[in-house]
Amino acid sequence: MDNRYKPDASARMRKLYRLAGVSLGLLFILQAALNISLRLTFHVTTPDFKGIIKNLTEEREELKRELNISDAKTSDFEAMIKNLTEEREELKRKLNIFDNYIQQRWVYFKHSFYYISSTTKSWPNSRNDCLQRGADLVIINSKEEQEFMRRLEGRTWIGLTDRETEGTWRWVDGTFLSTSYWITGEPNSYEDKNEDCVEIRNPESEDSWNDAPCTYEKLWICEKTVAF
Repeated sequence: MDNRYKPDASARMRKLYRLAGVSLGLLFILQAALNISLRLTFHVTTPDFKGIIKNLTEEREELKRELNISDAKTSDFEAMIKNLTEEREELKRKLNIFDNYIQQRWVYFKHSFYYISSTTKSWPNSRNDCLQRGADLVIINSKEEQEFMRRLEGRTWIGLTDRETEGTWRWVDGTFLSTSYWITGEPNSYEDKNEDCVEIRNPESEDSWNDAPCTYEKLWICEKTVAF
């Protein structure tokens, strides 16, 4: 244990020794009182053994009380140290996770990490890349997240498609699209090109989504939610 805690332990030992001494003193006085009572006549004045015993008994009880308080404080202090140690280890674990993602070019925003590709791929191949990273193409759940996406890169695939049912847009986790940020006039499946996948095409505007053929090769953004 750290040297700073030794004075508390020494003080406790001194109290224990003192308590033992007081208890022994009580025994000696009781023995002496008994011996004197047997040997002296009734008109000989004897020491006030009762008063001495009373004082020593009170002192012993006070020492016991102080020791109990000391034990309680020590227990509370040890519990506090245990909690702080556990919190420190948990923080270290989270920082290690964070550092690992950052070193692999992930960006953190509101409980999720985002990976921005440096090459281009089709929508299906982009999603496969995300899945291999333990993530998926990004799902945009809020206006704040949409604003964050716009600041990351230019034209990028996101995790929205109507490949299963034409005109029914779903995110890669199977949820239906509720809030959207389509460019005016989109989605339009331009020239019947089967534009079944969605990209962020115009990051300068809040309404920046465009439907495009899934075979086109573009940058992509993966998202992985991490519980901290």
